[in-house]
Amino acid sequence: MPNNNLTQAKKTKNDEFYTQYPDIEKEINAYLEYDENTFRGKTVYCNCDDPFESNFFRYFVLNFDRLGLKSLITTSYRPSPIANTQLSLFGDDVTLPVVKGRPKVTANKFIINEVGDFDGDGSFGLKDIAGQLKANKNNDWSPLEGDGDFRSPECVELLQQADIVITNPPFSLFREYVKQIVDHNKKFLIIGNMNAITYKEIFPLIKENRLWLGATNFNTGMYFKVPDNFTYAQTYKFERMRDGKKVSRVPGVCWFTNLDHGRRHQPLPLMNMADNRKFNKKVINSDTAYQKYDNYNAIEVPFTKAIPSDYDGIMGVPISFLDKYSPEQFEIIDMCSSAGGSTTGTVTPNEYGLSISDKRPLLGGKNTYARILLKHKN
Repeated sequence: MPNNNLTQAKKTKNDEFYTQYPDIEKEINAYLEYDENTFRGKTVYCNCDDPFESNFFRYFVLNFDRLGLKSLITTSYRPSPIANTQLSLFGDDVTLPVVKGRPKVTANKFIINEVGDFDGDGSFGLKDIAGQLKANKNNDWSPLEGDGDFRSPECVELLQQADIVITNPPFSLFREYVKQIVDHNKKFLIIGNMNAITYKEIFPLIKENRLWLGATNFNTGMYFKVPDNFTYAQTYKFERMRDGKKVSRVPGVCWFTNLDHGRRHQPLPLMNMADNRKFNKKVINSDTAYQKYDNYNAIEVPFTKAIPSDYDGIMGVPISFLDKYSPEQFEIIDMCSSAGGSTTGTVTPNEYGLSISDKRPLLGGKNTYARILLKHKN
């Protein structure tokens, strides 16, 4: 899927994409609808979030009691641009320590253990959080010793204290980020690009049901707040400003998680193969639908909605299928990549007819896109 803005960000290591509050709220609500106690008694760690900027921090601190959180930890990598009050989450309610009239250059750590009406005005908001932090009332606001890199020893120590990690990690370090939270056996909800599904570090986790897609349909794309100096790709055709802030729409972005939600267990409604051939216009107009691959003992299903309900063998489907995947309905066998074959290395010639010399999914000698190999469970 084309994604010029994200590709540009990866090339320039421009990872300053700030997630919008409504997108966070929408996703979290899906987990609460499935299990209202998802976050109760838990410590949430947002380890790629400037607390002065992050809507993750804003959401969880404002909903701290409603979610029943035990603690909220937020750490940032780069120094906060708090000097520019237009970018400050707290506005004029919080000021950083200053050195020679300028904000002290530090990475910040916020630890919230309780929230409440600090100023006694009868309402609760960010102003109360600012007051609690300045007073250090059972909360902590302090600079980190290092640069706040999620891989640094002090951030790893905070990670070990957490139950759930929730953030928008750097696009350029996604593989390394996922490996860290999986190695530490943490629950997580993070944002990544759809193409990460094909990474050899990611797909085996999907196959083993240790990681799956979140509740929000990734076909809608997401808007992120970007720095003022962000440069748009020449092909960019979407909104550039929202609520007075510079934004960029990134298509093919999705949530990756190991938290359960109801959408994951909804079976995909399907027609049998005969009805698809008769009524499904995409199948009728396709030259490849249901053809057997040259080098796999599996058939091509070019569209997720064209999966036949009555086919017992192995099928190759687009990676976008994972947005509709229910582990009760399908068994994932493997993935064959258009760039290099099996992602997990579990497909063998004897089992599925794979040709070792050519691992790409071929139809009439022509290469297809990446395909997930699956079959019906029932």
